[in-house]
Amino acid sequence: MTRPIIGFIGLGIMGKPMARNLIKAGYSLVVHNRSRPPVEELGKEGARIASSPAAVASGAEVVITMLPDSPDVEQVVAGGQGLFAGARPGTLLIDMSTISPVVARQLAAEAERRGLEMLDAPVSGGEAGAIGGTLSIMIGGNASAVERAMPLFQLLGKNIVHMGDAGAGQVTKAANQIVVGLTIAAVSEALVLATKAGVDPAKVRQVLLGGFAQSRILEAHGQKMLERNFRPGFRIRLHEKDLSIALATGKKYGVTLMLTAVLDQIMNAMTGMERGDLDHSGLVTFVEELAKTDLGRWQEQKAWEKVEPSELQA
Repeated sequence: MTRPIIGFIGLGIMGKPMARNLIKAGYSLVVHNRSRPPVEELGKEGARIASSPAAVASGAEVVITMLPDSPDVEQVVAGGQGLFAGARPGTLLIDMSTISPVVARQLAAEAERRGLEMLDAPVSGGEAGAIGGTLSIMIGGNASAVERAMPLFQLLGKNIVHMGDAGAGQVTKAANQIVVGLTIAAVSEALVLATKAGVDPAKVRQVLLGGFAQSRILEAHGQKMLERNFRPGFRIRLHEKDLSIALATGKKYGVTLMLTAVLDQIMNAMTGMERGDLDHSGLVTFVEELAKTDLGRWQEQKAWEKVEPSELQA
């Protein structure tokens, strides 16, 4: 069976390793990106370079997009030189970006009117998951299109679930980002509290990993906090964008998301403080700043020695 030619648009932190995994698996790729270096890098690895999204669509049977936000996807898919302009009937469009469920449903409906198929298939797992091909993929769209795309999804991820009709993948991703973001915030507060009280935060993380508080966030992001490694696997400003999508979705369906709203404001503040390009584990720096400490200073604190017994009983 002849493998389809794959188009790939959006070669950032996530998109580039995903495209590379498809090349390694033997697929022919046509690629496009707003900045030139990633395109040239993949060109040296065998990908064909296209001058526009329309040119990608005209030379591919399946096109994957991995872009920052809803307006980017709308422009790439439906703009003057977008995928709709170049795609032939029967082309499968797979948007793996994280965008508004409303926009995902609108684009899918327009794709259907044009004789195309479209899936929303956002992912979770960060840069490491993209590199290792172990992403969680949450899919919205027709079952026949999902079946057609499954060989590609199996190269990019391990936990692959068809969530329902168009937009269902994006609703699921919004839920995912709420849980991830709030857990990062909880880990940040826990480790900073331990530090300010004079307890080794590394040991706190170690013991929590063996109990009911265990999570992949505590394991991976907790370690990044301790190592002060905030090189972006997923940037704070992008996570804030995802929380804004979650809040807008909650408003549309009448769901109060109070904790999400607080975290959205914290991440918005960090972007204003020029920390928006830190990895989202860098949220700990905000908590540290408020506490006037950092995770490396736990031996200096000994806070309990300054607490009066009457304060403990209050």
